[in-house]
Amino acid sequence: MSFRVVRSSKFRHVYGQALKREQCYDNIRVSKSSWDSTFCAVNPKFLAIIVESAGGGAFIVLPHNKVGRIAADHPLVGGHKGPVLDIAWCPHNDNVIASGSEDCVVKVWHIPDHGLHKTLTEPIVDLVYHQRRVGLVLWHPTAQNVLLTAGSDNQVVIWNVGTGEALVELDCHPDIVYSACFNWDGSKLLTTCKDKKIRIINPRTGEIEAEAIAHEGSKATRAIFLRHGLVFTTGFSKMSERQYSLRTPDCLGEPIVMVELDTSNGVMFPLYDPDTNLVFLCGKGDSVIRYFEITPEPPFVHYINTFQTPDPQRGIGMMPKRGCDVTSCEIARFYRLNNSGLCQCITMTVPRKSELFQEDLYPDTIGDTAGCSAEEWLAGRDPEPVLISLKDGYKPPESKSSLSVSKRSNVLDKMPPKGGKGAANQTAAPVSDKTLQEFADEIRKLKAMIVKHENRIRALEADRTAAPPSVPAPLAVPSTDDDDGCGGGDGLNAPPPVVAAPALAADEV
Repeated sequence: MSFRVVRSSKFRHVYGQALKREQCYDNIRVSKSSWDSTFCAVNPKFLAIIVESAGGGAFIVLPHNKVGRIAADHPLVGGHKGPVLDIAWCPHNDNVIASGSEDCVVKVWHIPDHGLHKTLTEPIVDLVYHQRRVGLVLWHPTAQNVLLTAGSDNQVVIWNVGTGEALVELDCHPDIVYSACFNWDGSKLLTTCKDKKIRIINPRTGEIEAEAIAHEGSKATRAIFLRHGLVFTTGFSKMSERQYSLRTPDCLGEPIVMVELDTSNGVMFPLYDPDTNLVFLCGKGDSVIRYFEITPEPPFVHYINTFQTPDPQRGIGMMPKRGCDVTSCEIARFYRLNNSGLCQCITMTVPRKSELFQEDLYPDTIGDTAGCSAEEWLAGRDPEPVLISLKDGYKPPESKSSLSVSKRSNVLDKMPPKGGKGAANQTAAPVSDKTLQEFADEIRKLKAMIVKHENRIRALEADRTAAPPSVPAPLAVPSTDDDDGCGGGDGLNAPPPVVAAPALAADEV
């Protein structure tokens, strides 16, 4: 007699629930771009969605309390000259967001605390390097102001946003980069490429530490690092069946798990929660969200459940854990973009009877404090993420808003030298000499102009002094009238206009 043992898991009964329509966001013109992006980015303060925009690219930023129908003329973030392809919120400052576009430029923006009151067109800094469209932007998990961008020119660049300069340029991909992901402490970079390979790269040197074929299909693949170092991928088989796999970094070519899901052709985005080890698979064009639990025991990837919706999704965003409601045992929240213009909020909840804080569901999670600066990271530091407790709820620090001001001045101060203080001192002298030379040329031109005008003024004054003998000519009219027979005595004492009338009257008599 055999017994089937049910696996014990506290997430076995996780269920999804969609909020009412009036608690969601409606009338949003979601981008119709065919680029494989989530089109949505969320943090505890704002919801950002890439939208259709005439005359360039734009995305909308909404505070979480601005639910309901969004006005058609709502202010946008619209400084790009081409459609926006990807957006990402900074993990260490909830007011800062980066965007990549078809105009080959990456822009970093600062959003005011209460949202936008007018269209924002001035970014904090423009990051210009790529020669073709930029379809991927990704922030470093622990280093302050470190941003990764990837373009269709097959280049991956890691920036220091605080200075606007490129720290590292990775030229190790023969084709378009589909996705990128840092590991838990940001010391390794995982990428997927159009050549069907996944690569583990040292992000400081560009050295490829491991590479292997991920999935046999030619469609886009995605890969993420799990918290304890494993690699989770999604892709397609040769027969265009969707697959997911689990691998170890030491043996990328031999997956631990390889499972075929269905035959749909939408790219699957794996969204990962490192606190619960849950992976949510959201396919573009799907009407379902599947979620799995990753465990150390076989079969390692355990299917939990599927959340079903009636409408297909164009994009999706996942709220960081510090933005979830711990009082209702909410472990994840998603924002689904529908073709109808509705952004639907979906909560994933663990059913618990107690209203007390559930410590097993909410271990310390990643906070919004950076572990090191960009310079320290480039020098070799790999600190663990700074964790915070959610027992009393997440309280955003008030000092974060001041970062944008210092960042803006930092950018303006450091961008022209392109090389720190030494380079700034070296370039200061030539620039000042050139400016002085320009001033000298302007002064010389002005002096020549003044001399020219002085000569002309003198000539005019000379003409004026010689002119008086010919000036009385018009005044000779009264004298000719007197010769015609008018009474001369009255005409000499009266003004010329008065004399003229009697003279004509006398002639008529």
